[in-house]
Amino acid sequence: MDFRQEIARALAQRTQMSLEEIDSWIEIPPQSSMGDFAFPCFRLAKTMRKAPPAIAQELSDVLVDADFIERTETAGGYLNFFVNRTSYIASQVKNTLNAGYMFGSSDLGSGKTVIVEFSSPNIAKPFHVGHAFTTILGNSLAKIYNHLGYKVVRMNHLGDYGTQFGKLIAAWQLWGNEQALVEHPINELLRIYVKFHDLAKDDPELELKARDHFRRLENGEEFEKSLWQKFRDLSLKEFNEVYKRLGVEFDNFNGESFYSSQIPAVIEELKNKKLLVESEGAQVVMLDEFDLPPCIILKSDGTTIYASRDIAAVLYRDRTYNFDKNIYVVGTPQALHFKQVFAVLEKAGFEKAANCEHVGFGLVKFPDRKLSTRSGDVILLENLINESVDKTYEIIKSNSELRQTNLPEDEMKMIAEKIGIAAIMFTFQKNSRERDIVFSWEDMLDFEGDSAPYVLYTYARAHSILRKAQANGYLESVDEQVPEAVLDLLTSDDEFALAKLLDSFGGAVERAAQANEPYILLRQVINIARAFNRYYHNESILGTDDEKLRRARLGVLQAVCTAVKTGLDLLGIQAVERM
Repeated sequence: MDFRQEIARALAQRTQMSLEEIDSWIEIPPQSSMGDFAFPCFRLAKTMRKAPPAIAQELSDVLVDADFIERTETAGGYLNFFVNRTSYIASQVKNTLNAGYMFGSSDLGSGKTVIVEFSSPNIAKPFHVGHAFTTILGNSLAKIYNHLGYKVVRMNHLGDYGTQFGKLIAAWQLWGNEQALVEHPINELLRIYVKFHDLAKDDPELELKARDHFRRLENGEEFEKSLWQKFRDLSLKEFNEVYKRLGVEFDNFNGESFYSSQIPAVIEELKNKKLLVESEGAQVVMLDEFDLPPCIILKSDGTTIYASRDIAAVLYRDRTYNFDKNIYVVGTPQALHFKQVFAVLEKAGFEKAANCEHVGFGLVKFPDRKLSTRSGDVILLENLINESVDKTYEIIKSNSELRQTNLPEDEMKMIAEKIGIAAIMFTFQKNSRERDIVFSWEDMLDFEGDSAPYVLYTYARAHSILRKAQANGYLESVDEQVPEAVLDLLTSDDEFALAKLLDSFGGAVERAAQANEPYILLRQVINIARAFNRYYHNESILGTDDEKLRRARLGVLQAVCTAVKTGLDLLGIQAVERM
């Protein structure tokens, strides 16, 4: 039973309002003494032409005969509902177990397509920690939207075009080493790229050569095109190794270059609509009415720019996928760029300009250094992952309390791999995405704090109890179906607190999608883990002599495991059953 829906349905019938509207108004009171659900009657004052307290009093008998409601109370303009605890706990545990790993899913997005563009590293440059934010955040959003019934298209808009390729080609001609490229492609390309920038400061001729190479690349000249393809293929091979380790997948790798041939049509359309004007030799669209600076479509030398390629990409995506939402998971510093692109689309009469959304995020910081590709001062994501895994392994190996059994060495290393990667993913999603991230190994790998190791250890502990129950003959398997009748024995405060968190899990998934904020779901998972640990501390699970109560409490553990594993998966994190 969905208690909230039942309350909303009853109120909708009495008020002649829509079920959706009533449901959106129902609140969860901040304190349990104020009820389990609350309905603010202020919103009905205009239609019912009564004072909110009077409306609350009039509706107070709306569920007087319902056995799942213990009582109602009015407080000012609020009507507060107190549920029957026994019925509520049993219902939430049952719902969770029946849902399995579809727990918290819905058909909210049925028939709708969401494009999520994320990761989008630059070809020929290292996959550094700065790329982790967009990769991890975008992967979670794709999973969350998919869980809500949307058709999700995961786009990796590779940075495989632009003037930097002219620089790279010029640098390769001057200093490239074929053997080094074969052995360590990204390292070699980074070396010559950094050298180019160092020398170009005092040699303007280098910049002129680079611009000429990019012009030739746009014209499809064989030498430039073949080098570009080689650099792209080698880079993508290295990127895919990182993606595989993170468990990240894409449906499409169309980079900037893919849209280059489509730009003439975009320019023609903008010209036909008399939107293009010349400014200092460049072709721009004026955006004064949006309080934005002009958007450059073609530079003075006739080459394209990010904006022109992004406009072409939006039009292509609509033709190909007929999207309902087109999301760009790109750093906050690019906010102006996307405002300009969306404004040009709106000015050109593209109906879905409003369906395009920039999902920005903060910076990645280390206390003692700044990151810069041009200077070569980067921290590779692969190296960060390795360090996290190594540190996790040492913590597990040296702490006997964390190890539930004498695990084989290879299994311990596999667990350390999962937890080490999870610690990084957790860190990037722990707070609102627009906040900067400052790395702290102490916080990331804290088995007691709000961290991936804490949640994963909680999940492993719950599974350990279920395995012990199976070994003792209390369960045939760790997922044996719980008899519904015994769930009525669950009445404690801790069980009620867990039931509330299970009940609100689906809402957390939906809110995470609405705000494009995975941290909303992450907080829900942390709260479930903390509530479970309180329950584990306060209640005897395997030690009780009441066989039916023991089975009911094991059902609570199964429900907690389902919720935590589902939540972690939506955040791109693999659960571990042993530690």
